[in-house]
Amino acid sequence: MSKVSYYTAEGLKKLRDELQQLKDVERVKASKAIAEARDKGDLSENAEYDAAKEAQGMLEMRISKLEDTLAGARLIDESQLDTSKALVLSNVKIKNQANGMELTYLLVADGEADLAAGKISVNSPIGKGLLGKSVGDIAEIQVPNGVIKFEILEITR
Repeated sequence: MSKVSYYTAEGLKKLRDELQQLKDVERVKASKAIAEARDKGDLSENAEYDAAKEAQGMLEMRISKLEDTLAGARLIDESQLDTSKALVLSNVKIKNQANGMELTYLLVADGEADLAAGKISVNSPIGKGLLGKSVGDIAEIQVPNGVIKFEILEITR
């Protein structure tokens, strides 16, 4: 049973493109590497063959994982989302109560999280703490360093 995950159209396309690349290009490369190593002689002492077979196993495992992820992937219809609360695909502007620093994050599914791009997972501690909050609410979020309080300044789509 695959776990249901929610994705933007961009995130879903990225997953599908990666799967297509692995199946159409990387699988062929792995097969060629195994064939070339097999042609070099005795397989019992052929480290190149063993490495190629291991790489193929890792590739097939990645393909299987991506297929499982895509089986449980759901596209988010942004028009149906409540704009008064922080939900998946919300841009949430927050203010750290301790130091006054303001940050803006886009709440996304696990597979799309990229902190450098300002995208945090709804399953991260901060993401979980922001979900369901409205403008003006204070989110008390448990992090490894203790509890951080964030004020919700703005929620946009």
